[in-house]
Amino acid sequence: MGLLDSTTQSSYYGGSSFGDYQFVSLDHIISAFMYTYVGESKIINKVNRTEVQFHGMRAIQEFSYDIFRSVKSQEIEVPNTLKMIIPQDYVNYVKITISGSDGIERNLYPTGKTSNPFAISQTASGAYEFTDNAALKEQDATNNNSNTWDNFKTHRSEFIDASTNDYQTDDDVIHQFGRRYGLDPQHAHQNGTFYIDERTKHIHFGSNLSGKTIVLHYISDGLGTDGEMLVHKFAEEAVYKWIAYGVIASRSNIPEYIVQRFKKERFAEARKAKIRLSSIKIEEFTQVLKGLSKPIK
Repeated sequence: MGLLDSTTQSSYYGGSSFGDYQFVSLDHIISAFMYTYVGESKIINKVNRTEVQFHGMRAIQEFSYDIFRSVKSQEIEVPNTLKMIIPQDYVNYVKITISGSDGIERNLYPTGKTSNPFAISQTASGAYEFTDNAALKEQDATNNNSNTWDNFKTHRSEFIDASTNDYQTDDDVIHQFGRRYGLDPQHAHQNGTFYIDERTKHIHFGSNLSGKTIVLHYISDGLGTDGEMLVHKFAEEAVYKWIAYGVIASRSNIPEYIVQRFKKERFAEARKAKIRLSSIKIEEFTQVLKGLSKPIK
């Protein structure tokens, strides 16, 4: 077959949805489950589609964490506030990196020497101040920054090199307040640090990262939009078994050995899906092992 122009290629490959064939939608899985697993002379005689949808969404949530590897990423330029808003569908972070001029991402590490506590507003006598709703009033409700965090970012130290204006890494703090000998790997970098403030839903960065390009890699539950509720075909059977077990386990007239059978099948299919989606290529694996056999001189 000869070369195709762009218009013909788009039509030939089914529009612009390149690579979508490897996925099936949750709606398709629900319809197939209702047709295959539910009916007369079957273990599940009758079930509402809403219940099947619930268990299907729970399967996507659980599989997204360690089977689907539903990892998203966001890139920002750190503003003067040194803050980044936590994404709406954020569950946990995988890593936070700084992108250099060469395009290489270098890991940032969380600081363990400070925090950003809720700063209570007080009167001159030390009494707490309250809002009109009888809630504790925050000292600086605009920036949501405590004195602890502000002091950590801006404090100058005479023990630190003159080119450093504040605490950029945990290493600076240890150098100032506690001597140690030898190299600690968690401090063996100059990339900078961050602190995740779950209370204000922000990620704080050190001042040396102002204006730098930061990339956040984080885990989502896979339920953000309809387009995200897709299941890889390697894990399709695992989702069917998850739904079947969820439905059967919630019934009162199902024998226990049936419930346990579906539980074991769910576990086996989830394990099989995880192995398949690990995407281990024998050629790539062999190439890595060749490097391990090189002698160190």
